[in-house]
Amino acid sequence: MGDQKGGERWRAAIVNLSEMGGNLDSLQKLLTKKAEFVDEETYAKASLISDQARIIKSLQQRVETLERELDNAISAAARARSEKRQAEAAQRAAELRAQDITKELENTTKVFELHMEELRAKQEVISKKDSEIKVLEAIIRTLGGKESGNGNGIIISSSSLKEVGNIQR
Repeated sequence: MGDQKGGERWRAAIVNLSEMGGNLDSLQKLLTKKAEFVDEETYAKASLISDQARIIKSLQQRVETLERELDNAISAAARARSEKRQAEAAQRAAELRAQDITKELENTTKVFELHMEELRAKQEVISKKDSEIKVLEAIIRTLGGKESGNGNGIIISSSSLKEVGNIQR
């Protein structure tokens, strides 16, 4: 089986070579019939024009490549500007939020300070009332020994009441 495939390949290669030989003969006949012979100067000019045409084509391709690169750079710059604007907007929003939070914190601090002052004032009132209560208790204890004969209550003198009135004020 390997021999058959190898033989077929050789036969195909020989057929290809014979076709190529025929094509070369046809090309040679065509060139001898259609070929134009020119002098050196005409050939040099044609060669120069051909070289210039190749250079122009190469430069044209380079210009197209540079135009694409420029378009890409412009697009990238536009994206960068857009991203920068978004970042700046986000930064401004964050700064405003920070200012709001700072104001809220300051307001909360002021409210806290007011509550503390109120608590201190109430504490002072409570302390004052507590000391008044202690004074009244002391007065009641001292006067408690002077009960009336029937045991129905405590007798308080008018001078003691004046003293209690002064304490309450």
